[in-house]
Amino acid sequence: MSLTRRDLLLRSGVAAAWVAGGGLLAARQLGAFDDPPHFDRADYPRPGRSAAAVLRAESYDGDLERLVSEGLRLVEADVRGRSVLLKPNLVEFFHGSAVNTDPRLVVATANAIRSVGASSVVVAEGPGHRRDTEAVVAASGLREALDDAGLRFVDLNDAPLVRTPLRTRYTGLDALWVPQVLRETEVIVSMPKLKTHHWVGVTLSLKNCFGCMPGRVYGWPKDVFHVRGIPESILDIAAAVRPSLAIVDGIVGMQGDGPIAGDPVRSGVVLFSRDPVAADVTGARLMGMDPEKVEYLMQAGRFLGQARSELIEQRGEDPGPLARSYRPAPRFEDIVA
Repeated sequence: MSLTRRDLLLRSGVAAAWVAGGGLLAARQLGAFDDPPHFDRADYPRPGRSAAAVLRAESYDGDLERLVSEGLRLVEADVRGRSVLLKPNLVEFFHGSAVNTDPRLVVATANAIRSVGASSVVVAEGPGHRRDTEAVVAASGLREALDDAGLRFVDLNDAPLVRTPLRTRYTGLDALWVPQVLRETEVIVSMPKLKTHHWVGVTLSLKNCFGCMPGRVYGWPKDVFHVRGIPESILDIAAAVRPSLAIVDGIVGMQGDGPIAGDPVRSGVVLFSRDPVAADVTGARLMGMDPEKVEYLMQAGRFLGQARSELIEQRGEDPGPLARSYRPAPRFEDIVA
């Protein structure tokens, strides 16, 4: 099916969102969730126990491939014979910043996954800030790293799309236009940076799924979802994308006015989980944040994964002693543990 940008906007309900919402200034805030839940229990069984593994990684110059292999083993991630898509966080590039998932970790993950028999590995992202994806890929060092490793990159802002009906009802949209490569891939790995966020408090594996939504449909910086409400959009998008593995780059994270203008923090960890909600709860704790005060995480814990810390088995290192006191984003001082 060949669709123009206007067709895509109208058919996804975007035009109505802008008329009703009045643009970015009308973006809703946390606290908009209510009962009954905006999902069907038949589609999303109640989450059970989960596991998350935290491993020390003091720098990007260590044996990251061995470390990733160990993390995959600890969380019992099975990728043998399966197609895998790595979705790093690639937003913007500034020298000396900690905005993006480090290319060395991305390549190490691809190599570790290939070494255990994955049928294919591709790296894909749809940056929300720049319309020229290739410029960000090149400036960040990711292009050179992928070329050296023989890895293919897919621009999700420009990839072929599939209309995907939503089975959740947080944004009010009936469907999302999802890149076809995500529908064809068996294992989607969300690889976020460990960061605070000035609109939702923390940004981890669930929020990282924003980059799966094509900018040519949803605008820059994915502004349709700002209108619909960022917390609500996180839930609908993550429910549509359904990442089945999270690998969080916390070797150097970001505190303060994230996800772009914050300051680097050396946390020296990489976090693994087959449950993106459990990964994000553990990631929040590693930043010194109280996950129970991050409302979209608690809502995700009702249907997308396990949000109760007592039901998340911690493997590898104990995250408690490794936690740092990240400076929260402005207006999110109340989520500090």
